[in-house]
Amino acid sequence: MDRKPESIGIRLLEAPVARRNDPRARMYIVDHLKPRMTIKRSIEIANKSSAARRIDLYPAAASIKNNGFTFAAKRTPNELTGWISVKPAIAVLKPHSKSKAKITIKVPRTAQAGERYAVVWAESGAAADATHNIGSINRVGVRIYLDIGPGGEPLSDFEIEKMKGTRDKQGRPSLVAAVRNPGRRAVDLNGTLDLRDGPGGVSAGPFRAASGITLAPHGTGIVTVPLDPRLPDGPWKAKLTLRSGTVERTSTATVTLAKEKAARSRAPLYAAAAAATALAACVLALVIRRHQRKSR
Repeated sequence: MDRKPESIGIRLLEAPVARRNDPRARMYIVDHLKPRMTIKRSIEIANKSSAARRIDLYPAAASIKNNGFTFAAKRTPNELTGWISVKPAIAVLKPHSKSKAKITIKVPRTAQAGERYAVVWAESGAAADATHNIGSINRVGVRIYLDIGPGGEPLSDFEIEKMKGTRDKQGRPSLVAAVRNPGRRAVDLNGTLDLRDGPGGVSAGPFRAASGITLAPHGTGIVTVPLDPRLPDGPWKAKLTLRSGTVERTSTATVTLAKEKAARSRAPLYAAAAAATALAACVLALVIRRHQRKSR
C-alpha cells in the first residue's frame, strides 16, 4: 500500500464571485458573513495511490500563533467547527480516482463579530501490516478564514516597516523584514526580493520569501528571504514586494549582508573613531585660538 503523504489530495473547486481574482480565495475559504448567513463550497478529494482508500472528511480547529496558521490536534473543535458540516463525511475511492464533497457553513443568529479559523481535513489511515510495523495517517486540508460582522468586509492590509540584511554563523545571508498588520483580517504573506546596484554594479534575484507567514489582525512578525551564500556583503539596493491575496506592498532600502556580530563589533569602532575626530577638532581649535592670542 502506498503510504506517502501525497497519496491523497484535496482542493477547493470554487470561490465567491467577488473574489474570483483573489489567488488566496482560490486556495482557501476566505469570506465575510453576517449572522444567519449560510455558504456552501465544493471541494475535490483525490486518491493518488495504487490502492483503494477510505477518506474521512471533517472540520477541526485552527488558530494563528507565532506568525503561522496553526492546526489543532486530531478533531479538536472550536466555535467555527460547530457551524461546519461536510457531506459526504466518508469517501471510498478507487485507485487514482477523484470525488466531490460539499462544505456548508451556517452562521448562527447569536454569532459575535470577529474572524475565526478552521480546517476541513481529508484523512486516510493505514494500519500496521506484515510490511509496515507502524501504522500511518495522511491528512490534507483546506483552510478557512471566516469573518463575522454587520456591514461590509473589514479592511485587509499590512505594512513593511523595516528591512535589514544579515548573515548567520555559517555565513548564509538573508534579508529580514518587520511587517505589521493594521487590518482586521489575517494575511498570508509571500513575495520576492530583488537586489540591485551591488558591488561592481551587479544585480541578483528575484529571491522568494520564506513561506508560511500568517499575521493575525493587528499582529506583527518577521518575513525572511534566504539569499545565495555567494553574494558579497554589498551594499545593495533592496526591493521587497510582499502580497496577501490582492493586497500588495513594496519597500526599498539600502542593505548590507554582514554578520550580526561583525556589525555590532564595528559599532564601537565607529563611535571611538567619531569621538577621536571630535577630540582632535577641539584640540585644533584650542591651538588656533592660543596662536591668535599670541599674534595679537
